[in-house]
Parts: sequence; structure tokens; C-alpha cells
Amino acid sequence: MRAERGGNGVQAVIGIETKEREKSGELEAQQSNARPIIQLSHIHKIYQMGDVEVHALRGISLTIREGEFVAIMGTSGSGKSTTMNIIGCLDRPTRGTYTLDGQDVSQLSKDERADIRNRKIGFVFQGFNLLSRTSALENVELPMLYANITAAERHQRASEALVAVGLVGREQNHPNQLSGGQQQRVAIARALVNRPALILADEPTGNLDSRTSVEVMEIFQKLNREQGITMVLVTHEHDIAEYADRVIDFKDGKIKRDYRVTNRRDASEELKLLPTQMDDDDEDDEELPSES
Repeated sequence: MRAERGGNGVQAVIGIETKEREKSGELEAQQSNARPIIQLSHIHKIYQMGDVEVHALRGISLTIREGEFVAIMGTSGSGKSTTMNIIGCLDRPTRGTYTLDGQDVSQLSKDERADIRNRKIGFVFQGFNLLSRTSALENVELPMLYANITAAERHQRASEALVAVGLVGREQNHPNQLSGGQQQRVAIARALVNRPALILADEPTGNLDSRTSVEVMEIFQKLNREQGITMVLVTHEHDIAEYADRVIDFKDGKIKRDYRVTNRRDASEELKLLPTQMDDDDEDDEELPSES
């Protein structure tokens, strides 16, 4: 997805990568002293398929610290999706220990895991998962309904989150009145409102075009750099993984590689070199009618 560039564009990219190399040493030193947010210790996951046992994870161990931006990669069947489900408290390991933000969540019940998800994890999915008959503001408010937060505070937090992702003026729009990129911004705002310890993004650029994908990665990098939010991004795209500062590559239920990104891509700088593109609903400044 890296755009072709010539002349001054190449020099600009070289400058971006040089700056990133200079930052990498300082960043790694800061993160090595940060507290762990995710600690997986000897995690196994075995599924019973009739008489056959399927070993999805084979004793993996990893630590992700506060403020890291980590990309998890791997082909189908590698174990990355199972790892995402365990990290997101959507599933439990068969064996091993998972500590999330200082709390052992390995063997919590379904209801207990639901509570942890709502309080500590913000989810961003490939398919947006927005309620079609609900405004952007109301979609963002939704996680707070389960957290006993007052209506006034819900409105304030949701409005602030929409500002943070660049959707000022779109608060009352329904999903069918928003472009794909704008819908993903709403989903990111929704992930932020409960002030989670972790944002977990599952293929967040899978349904987006190239420029919109870079715009979404710019939001993630800004949240990570400016607010120190811990980000875990699940992707099969190597160029998207290059926006993270660390990549964990899975194969056959094990961690194949775990490495720092030496030439991290800077989405904000790349957008300056890409041609501008209006959102679909801005092309003729017409809005589609909301669903009744």
C-alpha cells in the first residue's frame, strides 16, 4: 500500500524513516520500564472436534507493556485469531495464565469476562459493527450504558471521542450517511469512551481503500503517541504492521518471530504525500436519508 513517489517525495520518505530510527531507541527504553498490560504465560488452547483434539495454541508466552503498539500477524490457522480471542477475554485458555492490567483473567466466568471487556478493552472490528438505526453519537455512547455512567457524562465523553477521531459535525449522522472510513472512526471513538487499558483492533483496515487505511492508522498512531494508549492490532497485511513499533508473527500455534520495527511508517507524514480524496458523502455534499 506504500504509494509510489519520486524526487522530493523519496527524500521526504527517507527523512521520515531517519526520524523514526532516532526515536526507536528512546521509545524502547521507555517501554522496557512500563508496567505490563498483557502477560500470557504458557498458554495452550485445545479445541475438541469430535474425537479429534485441535491444538490452536501450544504454550505461548508474551508480555505487552503499557504504551506499546503491537501488530499480531500470521496466516490462517497460525493461532493469531485464537490469541486475539484470549487477549480480548472472548475465550479462555485451556491451560496457562493470562494477566490483564494486573488481574488474572484466565479462568473467569462468561459474565465476569464480559465485565472485564467493557471496563478494560476497547474493540475495533473490520466490519465496524455499528447499529444502523442509531446516530454516531449514540453508537459511541453504547458501551457506557453498561457501565452505569450518567446520561450527561455519556454525552460529553462520546462527543469528545468523536472530536478525537475527526468527526466534528457528524454526531447525528447514521451509519448509512457515513463513508466506510467515517464509520471506522465512529468505531474507534466507541472503543475509547470507557477509557480502556487496551485497544484491540481486528483487521481494522480490511474493508477500506488505501488512503482511508492510512488515515485510520494515523488515528491509531496519534492515540498511541499522544495519549499513551496501548494498541494491539491483528492484521495479515505486512504494510499495515509497519505502522506498529513491534510485530509478533505466529505459525502453527507458536510465536515464530517477535521483533521491533526498525523503519516504522509514519501515517501522518505519508498522508502529506498522498493525493487528497474526498469522502464519498462529501463529493456532492448530499446526505442520504436516515432509516425510519
